[in-house]
Amino acid sequence: MANIAEGFIRRSDKEFIQFLFIAMASCAEVQSHLYIALDQGFIEHNEFNQIYNQADKTARMISGLIKYLRSSTKQTKQTKQTKQTKQTR
Repeated sequence: MANIAEGFIRRSDKEFIQFLFIAMASCAEVQSHLYIALDQGFIEHNEFNQIYNQADKTARMISGLIKYLRSSTKQTKQTKQTKQTKQTR
């Protein structure tokens, strides 16, 4: 969550997306640590599954936000280019 907050405060979709990718990587890192915790006997299999699935769900939500931001950024650029083209005519 800290990566998302840090990226959001940058006020740039490009930087925000970069931090969202870091947050997705953190979800994968949590999943990796879960395997270690399970192998070491620190957590039970049902607890592993619950947390693993939550990390997966979170990563998917972040991925959806990245896709949305990329498409909205692309649309904004296209709109600006169209306006510039019309003004130069």
